[in-house]
Amino acid sequence: MAVTFMVISAAAPLTGVAGAVPIAFLLGNGAGVPATFLLMTLIMLAFSVGYVAMSRYVRNAGAFYAYAARGLGGRWGGATAMMALVAYNALQFGLIGLLGGVSAGVFSQFGLDVPWWIYSLVAVILVGVLGYRQVDLSAKVLVLLVLLEYLIVLLVDFAILGSGGASGLSLNIFDMSAITSGSFTVAVLFCLGSFMGFEATTIYAEEARDPDVTIPRATYLSVLLIGLFFVFTTWLMVVGVGAADLLPTLQGLEDPTTYFFELAGRYVGGPVPAIAGVLLVSSLFAALSAFHNYIARYSYVAGREGLLPAAFGRTHSAHQSPHIGSVAQSIGALIVLAVFAGLGLDPVLNMFTWVSQVGVLGVLGMMSVTSLAVVSFFRRQGEATLLTAWVMPVASGLVMAALFVYIFINFGDLTGTDGAGLGVLLPSLIPLAALVGWFLANRLRSSNPEVFANMGASRS
Repeated sequence: MAVTFMVISAAAPLTGVAGAVPIAFLLGNGAGVPATFLLMTLIMLAFSVGYVAMSRYVRNAGAFYAYAARGLGGRWGGATAMMALVAYNALQFGLIGLLGGVSAGVFSQFGLDVPWWIYSLVAVILVGVLGYRQVDLSAKVLVLLVLLEYLIVLLVDFAILGSGGASGLSLNIFDMSAITSGSFTVAVLFCLGSFMGFEATTIYAEEARDPDVTIPRATYLSVLLIGLFFVFTTWLMVVGVGAADLLPTLQGLEDPTTYFFELAGRYVGGPVPAIAGVLLVSSLFAALSAFHNYIARYSYVAGREGLLPAAFGRTHSAHQSPHIGSVAQSIGALIVLAVFAGLGLDPVLNMFTWVSQVGVLGVLGMMSVTSLAVVSFFRRQGEATLLTAWVMPVASGLVMAALFVYIFINFGDLTGTDGAGLGVLLPSLIPLAALVGWFLANRLRSSNPEVFANMGASRS
């Protein structure tokens, strides 16, 4: 359960409900979003089949990196490792901006008018302290925060369910006409973003007591918890105003991300909307802590296996945590925060929107490579079924690759960075990171062939 909560906290349930979902409604396929979430849950489960199967043979905190290295070779492993570091750092930096912007708005209603970057700075420091210590401390904090998130959202959900919604509990939003209405592709992108982080169960393989049992269970449980939660919640968010009035209601709001709080006020009332606002801040904090742990562990693996300086591959003598990667990530976060705050850029429209999409792009790239690695690995091993070794990884890999290409080509339109010239520069960071990783792995092959041959090997 600790591993599961570390993973679903990165998906930030309340952040998805309050932030991503209303935009998916508005810019995507409206009342078809619940069905889109159902479809994406099935795709994530399909990806997980090969992912979990390979986890029994490759037990390494490098996750995507290790699978790429064992399935496709050391160069692909190096490319994936550097993609992972750039992607997860981008997601972390983007969330730091979002937390600052949301916190400034939430706490201003209590009379605390503090610049957004102060909240971001405090979060970076607190997350750094937790990350520097052992994973158990972070897990305990995340379990409490994530439970509170689910409770407040489910409270609103069941209030809508109990009242019958605005015009009855219609299920026709799950038909194909609802899925294909509006912009299905945009809805898919926002829905996919709500799953970011689920793949990190294998990062904790070396720390789990019984990884052969823990990691598969945590992976499937994470996908199902995230997917079914969003299917149920988005259905009731449609029911709350009625499918016909969903888009007019959202278009009438000054800020569409206040939609969930509007529903909370309408169906529950009292202090619930204000509490939900505070929990949204804690949701973002939980996601920051989870991604911080991912980054620290990827840095640790990259140092341990020769891609980064050896210091990154050491653990703390007392806490047994990958403390060098944790400290490095905290320093990087402080630098990025200083740049955006110093330039007076918006924490949400600029820092979050621009940077976090780089992370989504990187995760899609890694999932595409991993699907190919699963096929290659089991082709040599010959110990998996046709469904596990071919059908599921190929199907999910093609979907991920198509989404990667779409986001890369349309990055400027999706993030509003065309005019700033960042529409090409920012997405190019992912293939650039892959090239750097490929070069580092190739250099390792020349300098230390034995270490290169063992890249991604299982550790216990």
